[in-house]
Amino acid sequence: MSDIQTLHAGFAAKIDAVLNALEMEGHLPPETNRANVTVEPPRDPSHGDLATNAAMVLAKQAKTNPRALAELIVEHLQREPDITEASIAGPGFINLRLSEQAWLRELKAIAALGEDYGRSQVGGGKVVNVEYVSANPTGPMHMGHCRGAVVGDALAGLLEFSGHKVTREYYVNDAGGQVDVLARSAHLRYREALGEDIGAIPEGLYPGDYLIPVGKKLAQEFGDAYKHAPESEWLAQFRERAVAAMMDMIREDLSLLGIHHDLFSSEAKLQAAGKPEEAEAWLREHGFVYDGVLEAPKGKAPPEDWEPVELPLFRSTEFGDDQDRPIKKSNGAWTYFGADLAYHFQKAESADALIDIWGADHAGTVKRIKAAVAALTKGAGRDVPFDVKLVQMVNLVRNGEPVKMSKRAGTFVTLADVVKEVGKDVVRFTMLTRKPEAQMEFDFAKVVEASKDNPVFYLQYAHARIRSTLRKAGVEPSDAHLDRLGADELVLVREAAQFPRVVEAAAKAREPHRIAFFLGDLAAAFHSFWNAGNDDPAKRIIQEDDAELTAARLFVAAQVGQVIRNGLGILGVEAVEEM
Repeated sequence: MSDIQTLHAGFAAKIDAVLNALEMEGHLPPETNRANVTVEPPRDPSHGDLATNAAMVLAKQAKTNPRALAELIVEHLQREPDITEASIAGPGFINLRLSEQAWLRELKAIAALGEDYGRSQVGGGKVVNVEYVSANPTGPMHMGHCRGAVVGDALAGLLEFSGHKVTREYYVNDAGGQVDVLARSAHLRYREALGEDIGAIPEGLYPGDYLIPVGKKLAQEFGDAYKHAPESEWLAQFRERAVAAMMDMIREDLSLLGIHHDLFSSEAKLQAAGKPEEAEAWLREHGFVYDGVLEAPKGKAPPEDWEPVELPLFRSTEFGDDQDRPIKKSNGAWTYFGADLAYHFQKAESADALIDIWGADHAGTVKRIKAAVAALTKGAGRDVPFDVKLVQMVNLVRNGEPVKMSKRAGTFVTLADVVKEVGKDVVRFTMLTRKPEAQMEFDFAKVVEASKDNPVFYLQYAHARIRSTLRKAGVEPSDAHLDRLGADELVLVREAAQFPRVVEAAAKAREPHRIAFFLGDLAAAFHSFWNAGNDDPAKRIIQEDDAELTAARLFVAAQVGQVIRNGLGILGVEAVEEM
């Protein structure tokens, strides 16, 4: 990492230095807690370039009122040559206006840091396990998996860019009843490959044609040895081979989207290794699991087949859940929750923090699994933060009509087909143009539309315009005459300079969509700058009779392009050179 300090980090350090001075002067108590002090642009740009809440959040510790503390802070800040104005607003916010030279130095910092501009060490090298996709290995990836896959992968990229060590993990659910159904479905296709007319696929089996090549491969391997054999003789082998075939297909589909996991963890292997038993024993030893009877379902009469059964229950109510949860079924098999808590216990052994990307339909289980992880990690003397990000489904639209999907009927839109139709970058960026918890519509026509209403096109066009201009200019970008720049160029510089702060805030919030939103704003600022040149030739980047001004404006454009590339790189999207 370079020792060049970016603008926002620099001014945060200046605020910190002022607070150190106030401690030395006795206006603040020693080792004042500054965790909630922020330095960021004010919501209204007319108020200034930067604002800090330092006086607001520290006044209580200083045993004074916010405005009085703000006056002391402003007195120090006014001595800084890069601050042209420091003023107090409202109850004690401090607004700062920066010198033109401060912004021009930041422009040069972008050029000097290049692809490292915006990169930080806020993660401190901590290991974060990000688990995403984790679709059941029963078929190819479909568009129902797409959004979570992109959000998880972009989050992993964001965390790496901000100084974390990231493990990208996929949990293979290969121990449940669904993989037995997969094995039976593969056996049917195996019989078909041997020449049998299987007719219509029976209800309850997977009907997709994707199992036809699996059946052919099984026929090549085993001949007709299991054509009429009892299920007990072939189920385990067919399950293992079918799951392996599905995982190969899933990895191939994800690679089309630019997604590659570091680790694939098998639920079956987890259970074979006795991890759930280890977790249960540990929880019992520490008083988090007890044998008890679940209450009858509330709000309605219990089903006729319901009977009170003693089960091992996790004390999830101690962690905010509304009832204690069973970790085993009455037949002794592990519940999904029981297996899941053992899996998270395993993940926590090699990570400083855990993040799961789940579909919104799993919202009801978030509270209990977070409770289990809290019990397992804090009880073991480790504090491993665990966050679950919920992602809403994507509604597909083609020709103005919703695309209906049914995995049971085998009528779903595969991820591979969509990527091949519209492109990896379009799919990835589109999935990040809304907050993951918000509903999303993926309209096949609109995502490839060449208009400013399409955020993917609008952003890619901004970068392509910059690169085209640099190629055609006939003049090299230069910082030798940045004093020739005016207010319009500085608007662009200010927008691009937000990038390091946005990256840090997005990483702390675990929200990669903030990068996409920022890039949209930066693209809009550049297009506005470009369009001003269409109306007024004097504002065009290339000035045929003024090489110095052209070189300076090209330097600004080049750095805007660099920031766009850096942001897209975090999101796993390529910046196009021409359109």
